[in-house]
Amino acid sequence: MLIPGFATPEGTARFRERFAARLPEHIREARGLWLSSLGLGTYLGQPTDAVDAAYLEAICQALRVGVNVLDSAINYRHQRSERVIGRALAALMAAGQVRRDEVLVASKGGFLSFDRDEPPDPSAYFQQQFLDPGIIRLEEVVAGCHVMSPKYLDNQIDASRLNLGLETLDLYYLHNPETQLNEVGRKEFFRRLGAAFAALEKAVTDGRIRMYGMATWNAFRVAPSAAEALSLAEVVGLAAEVGGKNHHFCALQLPFNLAMPEARMASTQPAGQTLAPLLQVARARDLMVFASASLLQGQLAQGLPEELRNWFPSMRTDAQRALQFVRSTPGITCALVGMSNLEHVTENLGTALTPPMTLEQFRAILQSP
Repeated sequence: MLIPGFATPEGTARFRERFAARLPEHIREARGLWLSSLGLGTYLGQPTDAVDAAYLEAICQALRVGVNVLDSAINYRHQRSERVIGRALAALMAAGQVRRDEVLVASKGGFLSFDRDEPPDPSAYFQQQFLDPGIIRLEEVVAGCHVMSPKYLDNQIDASRLNLGLETLDLYYLHNPETQLNEVGRKEFFRRLGAAFAALEKAVTDGRIRMYGMATWNAFRVAPSAAEALSLAEVVGLAAEVGGKNHHFCALQLPFNLAMPEARMASTQPAGQTLAPLLQVARARDLMVFASASLLQGQLAQGLPEELRNWFPSMRTDAQRALQFVRSTPGITCALVGMSNLEHVTENLGTALTPPMTLEQFRAILQSP
């Protein structure tokens, strides 16, 4: 039995009220929802029962202490990450510690995924699971790992709903769609993207997802001349062409951190007759932007230069300093960070005890030598 419901303005506002006094300015409004400035990511970790158990504790604790954004993908840890989120949500909801309408749950589809463990013969597994039943055709597979055809996305949405135990997913991303660009060319890519958007709009109509977006790595950070570059204006225009002016393309996810600041610092996106940073263009279009790799897979959690540490006098660890930078950046809705154990939850949420930097403080950092 799938848990009904989805994140709502009323539910997320109720969640915010529980933590407003202790975590000032940590839960902020975006497209009518009140979302924590730090979200729990589930990418890292081996696909083992021990890691599942640690994630279960971490997710439950994070929901108890002020995180209401959970991010996953069907291919993360061979579907185990989605399933452990589902277990955590079911347990806390049964205990009355959290309600479905208080939490935004996001997942992604596009990459082929194993189921729990890597099979002895991966090619035979994919043949049996996807090719033989006609869920995908061989010509739809790019780079041996990526598919974004409507039939495949329908299959993956339902698989994620089952894994998460949820009737409706709040946010569903196309996962690194730029993977297709190098092999199929731009004309075919946008044909495939339009078909994918049509499938996602139908999933919204059917009540299986609430909104959709794109989770990318390079597409919106690189120069327009790069092979993997995408124009946000063109992508949103396609969503409007497919779904009308009230389309449900509402969010982006991309890397943003102290070492990868391109979304804020590099003018990569067409904006009228000029180029502008991604965050500026996304904000003008009222898109939520979720920062992935906020700690660069842990690389920014230790060893920051002393001059960077001096920017964040109220933070006690490098991880907190790096997270404070991301969640304070204008245009960033939420800084996603892997939290696979209780220690990570405690350290990362310690950042939220201090309000985000003001715009003046943020600008001062950018202008410092």
